[in-house]
Amino acid sequence: MTPDPHDDSPSDPSDSPPGPADTGTGDAEPAPEAGRRRRSLRLTVPGCWGALLLACLSFTPSLLPRGGVLQGLIAGISAAIGYGLGVIAAYVWRAFADREARSPSRRTWQVLIIGAIVLFGVSFGLGQYWQHEIRQLMGVTEYSVPATVACPFVAALVFLLLLLAGRGLRRLYRWVARRLRRWVGPRAARAVGWIVVAGLAWAVVSGVLLSGLVNGANQAFSVRDKETPEGVHQPTSPLRSGGPGSLVPWDSLGREGRAFTGKGPTAADIGALTHRPAREPVRAYAGLATTDDTEARAQRAVADLERAGGFERANLLVVTTTGSGWVDPAAVDSFEYLGNGDSATVAMQYSYLPSWLSYLVDQSKARAAGRDLFDAVYDVWSQLPQDRRPRLFVAGESLGSFGGETAFSGEADLRIRTAGTLFAGPPNFNALFRDFSDHRDPGSPEIEPVYKDGRTVRFTDDPAAGIPPKDAPWNGTRVLYLMHPSDPIVWWSPDLAFTEPDWIGEAPGRDVLDTMVWIPFVTFWQVTADLPFSTGVPDGHGHRYKAAYVDGWNTVMRPSGFTPQDLDRLRAVVEANG
Repeated sequence: MTPDPHDDSPSDPSDSPPGPADTGTGDAEPAPEAGRRRRSLRLTVPGCWGALLLACLSFTPSLLPRGGVLQGLIAGISAAIGYGLGVIAAYVWRAFADREARSPSRRTWQVLIIGAIVLFGVSFGLGQYWQHEIRQLMGVTEYSVPATVACPFVAALVFLLLLLAGRGLRRLYRWVARRLRRWVGPRAARAVGWIVVAGLAWAVVSGVLLSGLVNGANQAFSVRDKETPEGVHQPTSPLRSGGPGSLVPWDSLGREGRAFTGKGPTAADIGALTHRPAREPVRAYAGLATTDDTEARAQRAVADLERAGGFERANLLVVTTTGSGWVDPAAVDSFEYLGNGDSATVAMQYSYLPSWLSYLVDQSKARAAGRDLFDAVYDVWSQLPQDRRPRLFVAGESLGSFGGETAFSGEADLRIRTAGTLFAGPPNFNALFRDFSDHRDPGSPEIEPVYKDGRTVRFTDDPAAGIPPKDAPWNGTRVLYLMHPSDPIVWWSPDLAFTEPDWIGEAPGRDVLDTMVWIPFVTFWQVTADLPFSTGVPDGHGHRYKAAYVDGWNTVMRPSGFTPQDLDRLRAVVEANG
């Protein structure tokens, strides 16, 4: 690639007459097509320094261990951003200095190349050390040498593709601006040209690419939704949706609905652990194929819950699912064991998409599902005599916690209308979660905030280790949030691109390296890249809360007769089944 100090200047060459291309070598002007191809691959010194700086910084640790290919992707994106920032910084500097760009000398390029080799090599080595530290912190043993070796090549490829895409947009802008100058002045032509190109790019990305991705994913996962997981069979108990006498046909439950009602502990399983007579739990569910309308689907699930005698149990749980209708078995199994089987659970599906994708595009569906399902349950529950009402609980994980929150206006509403709530891994955009965290008591950290002395709502990384504030009473309804310091779903936010969050500036959590720092743009892409892999770590880290559900529900439900040894055995059962 031939460097060109003028190539990435934000100025518009259409403002000046065409002339010979100045490559800094004195060569004659190349043919137009050849010249365009060469200019597409030219780099500027300020841009390269910016790309190098951000690429090196991308090796700093994030929340989760990263493989070589993923690290290369992050480095390539960061380098592209850095290149653009470097070009803009050079342009601003020349504007203040009131001078044109100068051709860099051979020595300038030699310094850049040597500096790039040294800085990238040191950063790459430190990155491997930090990744080793994170893997040890979380007990991750997987490590791929070929993927690590591929990292620089992936970074270079991603950087090149993004650079070419950016220059393609710039070329389109200049073409539009030149044609607009036939009818308007140069400044107006440039301004309108940028608006047209930016709007076109946004429309293509959001309206064509994103919509096409979502529609294609919906079709693909709708086919998968018709499958039944291995080892799952239609229930023979009338206490399960899809079983004898159910108002919800087995085929309409969807893949995750069939897994939910076709599995779970029996009365014998529960009795074997508690050493007491136990009841068979009730599980009600409605899938996307049950009815087309969200409100009607909620009504059908609640009608089936009522048919199975769910409102006659001691404990009633409303779960908002994640993505394709998945309910974490650990959450419901723990609830049923700790309730000695005298429990009922109701849930419903609102999307075909997996959790990480629905997290990005199905927030409105999760909101409607959580609100409609709880309202349908509460409508029946509130009409029962007070002495015959079961204790009403709410739960949700990830996007399920987002949907579960939407049924409530705040702390008082949660306290008044429920007997307890357990939310795990809440996304950073959850309205109530953000309100509780942003208005936490002074001195409490963001990774474990204290809200109004913990009178109703509390937060913890590990409920077995105690929940702050430990010396304050916690009477009545208990609302508990489980959130790991290393869970990217909890901490991801667009604000990471420009603003340092409190959780990075404060003392790190138990499974986050103290060398993690906030870097504009870089940290945002690091945490974004962590999202799809948030469950690919051992339990107790990232977005995995299996064993934590046992101690979380034990704290919220406050069951009697469970010893520490019982809880130990239950954790083992839940982890084995999860």
